[in-house]
Amino acid sequence: MQTVIIVIHLMIVIVLIGVVLLQRSEGGGLGIGGGSSFMSSRGTTNLLTRTTAILAAGFFATSLFLSWLAGYDRVPSSLINTTPASQQAPAPEKNLLDSLKKAAPAKPAAPQVPQAPQSQ
Repeated sequence: MQTVIIVIHLMIVIVLIGVVLLQRSEGGGLGIGGGSSFMSSRGTTNLLTRTTAILAAGFFATSLFLSWLAGYDRVPSSLINTTPASQQAPAPEKNLLDSLKKAAPAKPAAPQVPQAPQSQ
């Protein structure tokens, strides 16, 4: 189902790009506005404008449907409350000072004060 919608979506995108490129811009662009055509300039403009609007609506609808389809089977989960099954959470400490006392390294011995040399 998703593949069919993606193919339809891509076909709409390609046709929409082509229709937009065919429209006449102020600089002329790739527009059809040549002298002899089967439709008048106003008729061509109306046809291309309507076609662009229809293709844009189709693009919008297929985009919304694809985003809904992508999230359809998704199961909500929390990133905060997950702990691996193999690891257990550490036992809670009584307070912050107890945990800091355990984490603090042992006190090094006080440095010796240098003694003045004694004469004999």
